[in-house]
Amino acid sequence: MRYLAIVLALSCAPVPALAHKVIAGVFESGDAIEGEIGFSNGDMASDTEVIVNGPDGAELGRIVTDEDGFFIYTPNAPVAHTFFANLGAGHVAEVTMPAADVARIMGVEADPDTAPTNAPAQTVAVFSTEQQQVIARAVRDELRPLRREIAAYREQNDLQNVLGGIGYIVGLFGLGFYFAARRKLAA
Repeated sequence: MRYLAIVLALSCAPVPALAHKVIAGVFESGDAIEGEIGFSNGDMASDTEVIVNGPDGAELGRIVTDEDGFFIYTPNAPVAHTFFANLGAGHVAEVTMPAADVARIMGVEADPDTAPTNAPAQTVAVFSTEQQQVIARAVRDELRPLRREIAAYREQNDLQNVLGGIGYIVGLFGLGFYFAARRKLAA
């Protein structure tokens, strides 16, 4: 009887769900906005349509991700851009780039209401424009895998998993003490 109870208790134990979160990010990329969309397990959203909306909800454009889940969008107005993608099965990606960042990409003055108060000082360019673009492209290509790894790491080690592990340990000790007490009372 005791073994049956143990087997039933173990079969009812919760197992980790194989769910994943949507990861989306947008970054400055020269005179364009580069973004990526994927899942926390490392799968990227390939060939997914991304809708670009302005702050008033008006559609600014549509783009499609490549096979690695990346997209590039060239802004035409210095307003906040919201990137939206429906990945199916209830997964939705939505990320916004502020108007000040878009204005900086376009090389125009930002609206004073949206400009950050601690903007970095302008620096004098030592490289030509072509050299800066080559360097920026190389750095972006090298940073892509790092962004993915960091996002996946964030999803793996969070507070909920730590507390869940502690709960399992406390529960197992509780079961051990329960069975030890029953054995001691029966003797």
